[in-house]
Amino acid sequence: MSYEKPLVVDLDGSLTYTDTLHESTLKLLGKNSLNIFKIPLWLSQGKATLKNKIAQNVEIKPESLPYNQGLLNYLKKEKELGRKLILCTAADSSIANKVAKHIGIFDEVMASDGVINLSSDQKAKALEARFGLKGFDYVGNSNDDLAVWQRANKAIIVNASSSVIKKAEKICDIEKELPPPKQDVSTWIRVFRLHQWVKNILLFMPMIAAHQFLNIEMWLPLIIAFFAFSLCASSVYIINDLFDLEDDRQHPRKRQRPFASGRIPILIGVVLAPLLLASGFTLAWFVEGSFLLWLTFYFLLTCAYTWHFKRIVLLDCMALAMLYTLRVVSGAAAADMPLSFWLLAFSVFLFLSLAFIKRYAELEIQLLIGEQKVKGRGYYTTDAAIIQTFGITAGYAATLVLALYLNSSAVIALYTFPEAIWGAIPIMVFWISWMWLRAHRGEMHDDPIIFALKDKTSLFSGALFSLVLYIGMVGLPW
Repeated sequence: MSYEKPLVVDLDGSLTYTDTLHESTLKLLGKNSLNIFKIPLWLSQGKATLKNKIAQNVEIKPESLPYNQGLLNYLKKEKELGRKLILCTAADSSIANKVAKHIGIFDEVMASDGVINLSSDQKAKALEARFGLKGFDYVGNSNDDLAVWQRANKAIIVNASSSVIKKAEKICDIEKELPPPKQDVSTWIRVFRLHQWVKNILLFMPMIAAHQFLNIEMWLPLIIAFFAFSLCASSVYIINDLFDLEDDRQHPRKRQRPFASGRIPILIGVVLAPLLLASGFTLAWFVEGSFLLWLTFYFLLTCAYTWHFKRIVLLDCMALAMLYTLRVVSGAAAADMPLSFWLLAFSVFLFLSLAFIKRYAELEIQLLIGEQKVKGRGYYTTDAAIIQTFGITAGYAATLVLALYLNSSAVIALYTFPEAIWGAIPIMVFWISWMWLRAHRGEMHDDPIIFALKDKTSLFSGALFSLVLYIGMVGLPW
């Protein structure tokens, strides 16, 4: 193979699995949501100006980007063989130069400069002027690269759709193809976080706690509310993932999330989130009572958590506990029934304990990898001990609320054999202690509720707890 022709490499979607303009825009909005009003003004001055203005206001860390490792390995081998490598991208030059410096194999950088948007025809003309017609080989991935391949000697196609590959075959010789990352059903399950929908079973708790589960009239609105809440929650998870890209990529497990890893383009998430949200609120419209208002409050609180609260120590855990508790409150609203003070108090303390477990588990992970501060949070790893104290205290407070409830008149009215319910107290104490013991050992999942649903001991404790309540409700069989 002759190497007299340089190899020109595209950045967005080719060298990286992401689009730096989309990431920069999200980071700009995460910095201040009011920046959304600046974008149309900058865009009216041209796309090159838009990219330049956004790049001036935010910093993209090149080490955090999801690089196409297969392409990088290929480029490094070409470099070792003496080939000249040029990074040529429509991204702003400030971003392109940082990426080139981080990678350390490029001989030259060509990029948008605030005046010219180096994309498609503009990129093709610039490369032809620099190297001559058919004087270079080009690495690209999209329809915008077709104009460049028309002027290139050979094409290296990476991370491209079948339609792009077919079009490229008609206009240029293809030297190499690198397929996109695999997308299967599990990838989309992780996008929508379908496994997280199980949390929305909490909407049924007020009905169950009041022993109204045989009331057929309550089931239909609750089922509709469940799906409305789930669609809204999926929208929220996508929004959270999009704004947490940089932090997630520095986390041992979260870096494999679809958006953080680049398996799913950011733009798809930007489109999906409002569609899911609109679908959820449309369903909520059919649920009578105040359910729609509570769902709106849940969404607004989640947005506040994403943009502000999660960076504030302690307030983040309180917000998380409130988001869990809102499911219980929303369930009571959907069923059009009064919410028990005891259930609300129990839920607040229990979910606060679980929120502290979630944060404690993150601190332990960061401590193990040698970090002193949690990325995107206000915590230091040295805070782990005090967070553990807060969480265990909240968990035992939930058990205390349960014990006080058992001495109330409500228990006598609801249960045939109320004495049996006291068996729930040691079960709760054991389970809270077990969860914190697992967290202390570094065995806790990022989400304690998902962990509990997979943990045999937790499931057995839940079964015993349910059995005790059942015996209290129907009495002893003898």
